[in-house]
Amino acid sequence: MRKLRTPTLPWLEPGEAFPPVARSLGHDSGAPGLLAAGGALDVASLRLAYGRGIFPWFSDGQPILWWSPDPRMVLAVADFRLRPSLRKTLRRAQASERCEVRFDTAFAEVIAQCAEPRAGSGSGTWILPQMQQAYLALHRAGYANSVETWIDDELVGGLYCVALGGAVFGESMFSRRSDASKIALSALIVFCRQHGITHIDCQQNTGHLASLGAREMARCDFLEIVTKAMQLPAPDWKFLPLYWTYLTPVTPLQP
Repeated sequence: MRKLRTPTLPWLEPGEAFPPVARSLGHDSGAPGLLAAGGALDVASLRLAYGRGIFPWFSDGQPILWWSPDPRMVLAVADFRLRPSLRKTLRRAQASERCEVRFDTAFAEVIAQCAEPRAGSGSGTWILPQMQQAYLALHRAGYANSVETWIDDELVGGLYCVALGGAVFGESMFSRRSDASKIALSALIVFCRQHGITHIDCQQNTGHLASLGAREMARCDFLEIVTKAMQLPAPDWKFLPLYWTYLTPVTPLQP
């Protein structure tokens, strides 16, 4: 019997170009979507990576690992679905002076909260200190944003994302109160609708994302969307109370 060869993972020096995403490991490997290791997490490398459908994801003790899975989990803004319970939560949030959505007022705190291990998960975090510092630098450069849910001036939930022109790449979210992260996601959906942003990258398939309307698509189709979206002017990342009035048209969960 012929012995199968294990694919060699390219090692990148800082500043070295990424290999074509078609070279990422396939489903018959132990790490489908893994493309390369090494490189650097500087702003230029991250911008180049996201623009080519590549993102970093690694655990403590590992080198920087770069991924480009195929298919890709993507949330079409028009397909975002609200469960009846979340719709009620949003209506209460709209009517309450205690609840407020803010953009980019506490990015460092949002990413730090996202890095906290989930209760009962029994696992650590992939948002290591060096990842936090990398995305903070990306935020300061104007390419990463936070959407935050505040109640009584306390940060209770939120998310952060990478944004290149009109291309938005979701990263992580957290909640300290029920549905707090979903309020932030709903606000992001409304923001995208008002600025002509049609898709949010979700990277990998989870049941939670699928319940919100995200679906898998071929990587080639995803990259075509990203390429076109990056050519759009970057929107002004600012939440306006008027946006709440546009929450109603999002698609309700079908029975």
